[in-house]
Amino acid sequence: TASGAPANVLDDTTVVGVSPGFNSVCHMIKRVAETQATVLFLGESGVGKEVFARALHRISRRRSKPYIALNCAAIPESLIESELFGHEKGSFTGAQSRTQGRFEQAEGGTLFLDEIGDMPMDAQTRLLRVLQQGEYTTVGGRTAIKTDVRIVAATNKDLRTLIQQGL
Repeated sequence: TASGAPANVLDDTTVVGVSPGFNSVCHMIKRVAETQATVLFLGESGVGKEVFARALHRISRRRSKPYIALNCAAIPESLIESELFGHEKGSFTGAQSRTQGRFEQAEGGTLFLDEIGDMPMDAQTRLLRVLQQGEYTTVGGRTAIKTDVRIVAATNKDLRTLIQQGL
C-alpha cells in the first residue's frame, strides 16, 4: 500500500493492518469463507466487525446472493421478530400486508446480525430454532419456512458474562 502497511486482500475488499492479530483474522476469514459455518465476530465498537463480515460474504460461495445487515440494538424489542422473520397481514395492529423479514430477504446469502448481544431473549430463542432446524415461521404465520441463510453476527458485549448472568 502507499503507506507501506501490509494489505490483506479478501477478493475485491482490501483491508490494511499491521498487527499479527489483524493478519490472523484475515487468514481465518479466508478459511471460514470456504465453509457454511455460522460466524461470530467479537470486538470493541469501531474495530471493523462489519467490514470483515462483508468481506467474508464477498469471498464466500454466497457472494452472488444478498448480503443483508440488521443492527439488533436499533430495533425495538416489540419489532425484532417481525424484522427477522416477517409477518402476516393482520398479525398485529398496523400489519396491513404480508411483509418479508430479513431471513427471506437474505435467502441463499448472508444475514449479518450486528450487536447480537442486544437481542431480546425471546428473539434469541426463535433464532436458535433457525440455526438448529433451518426453518422459521413468520409472526402470525402457521407454516414453517425452510431457509438457506448463513448467519454472521457481531457484538461488542462480553457474551460469556451475559450468559452467566442469565441475560
